[in-house]
Amino acid sequence: MGEAREVMDRLTDAVTAHTDLKVVGELYAEDAVAFTPDEGELRGRDSIVEYWRTMTEAVPGATFEVLHSYEAGDTAIDEGIYRGRNTGPLELPNGETLPPTQKEVRIRGVDIATVKDGRIVDYRLYFDEMDFLGQLGLLPDEPF
Repeated sequence: MGEAREVMDRLTDAVTAHTDLKVVGELYAEDAVAFTPDEGELRGRDSIVEYWRTMTEAVPGATFEVLHSYEAGDTAIDEGIYRGRNTGPLELPNGETLPPTQKEVRIRGVDIATVKDGRIVDYRLYFDEMDFLGQLGLLPDEPF
């Protein structure tokens, strides 16, 4: 197992059942960049840790089932299923907060982390945001 794989595995552990935002912060370079479907581009360790804080508070104790796991040079890639219950407030990009829905979510996604000197410098998260919001019951009943 290479450095990228080890760092990605530690990140997955730190943002799921063993939520530890201090470890999350230690895994990202100070000037890291991340891209997520719901927040877009995040620049810097503090912004990225804040993103994970909102996710882990909205769905505490979530799990991630790895379906496929790869490592190519300095990059680790995971495809898997994120599962949990929305028991915490959901912070929206516009600053609003939605109360917990108490609904279970099952989200298939892909994480890509590029690592340099033991820290993530570039991180990309892909998941179907509409599917996530639908599972929470936050979409209108009528089709768009």
